[in-house]
Amino acid sequence: MIAKKVLFITTEISPYLADTERSVIARNLPAGIHDRGREIRTFMPKFGCVNERRNQLHEVIRLSGMNLIIDETDHPLIIKVASIQAARMQVYFIDNDDFFHRKFLFHDENGNEFEDNDERSIFYVRGVMETIKKLRWIPDLIHCHGWITALAPLYIKKHYKSDPCFKNAKVVYSLYDDDFTRPFRENFAKKVKIEGITQNDIKGIKESAGFISLSQLAMDFSDGIIAGSPNVNPELIEYARQKENALYLPFQPEDVYIDAFDKFYDRLLSNK
Repeated sequence: MIAKKVLFITTEISPYLADTERSVIARNLPAGIHDRGREIRTFMPKFGCVNERRNQLHEVIRLSGMNLIIDETDHPLIIKVASIQAARMQVYFIDNDDFFHRKFLFHDENGNEFEDNDERSIFYVRGVMETIKKLRWIPDLIHCHGWITALAPLYIKKHYKSDPCFKNAKVVYSLYDDDFTRPFRENFAKKVKIEGITQNDIKGIKESAGFISLSQLAMDFSDGIIAGSPNVNPELIEYARQKENALYLPFQPEDVYIDAFDKFYDRLLSNK
């Protein structure tokens, strides 16, 4: 074993949200990796359907209070935390009244995807990065799950590339069959472009900010790519297989994936 610290950035975690493929993986994987001797930190958005009282969430005042600017608008960053006692696992929640207090994750009660899902993704990813900096916790490897985390590899490799918390981190991106159908707004690339990110870095999403291009952007800046679902879009699997500068791990069944991921992490970190 090489890596001692692994950061998990995910969309949803059981039991805070209903059991799904991703929420169960995001519950069991960090716990399993911790049991194998690694130190972990885990993040998810504090969606409005997360019951704060039942799950005993509380705000971490020393980590909250920062404002993140997206498209010239300030958005307060609130950090909450809770524990899954059975797994001896702490979970950090990224919260904001504008983005995450709705009762649905990414679409309204009629199934219409939220127009501001683009800004919610930007806020979430940047919120995680800024919180890690405040924690002064330096991950060896960062594993991203779900399209809401797709900007993390870009930000880590470009915007935060000189930051002591991230400059040596390896980044893994897990692909899922979580396609969204409503393309992000036309000015998405402009919102994404912060210090250290060039037009060339985001040329794919500048042309089309849809699920495919966003997932390809994540893979472009990742050191490892994992097929997290058995039914990932074939175009993305082919793109992942052709990446010369990233290791690829095909889908792993439920009974072996934790050990397989653990070994995959070591393969990546042996190339440091």
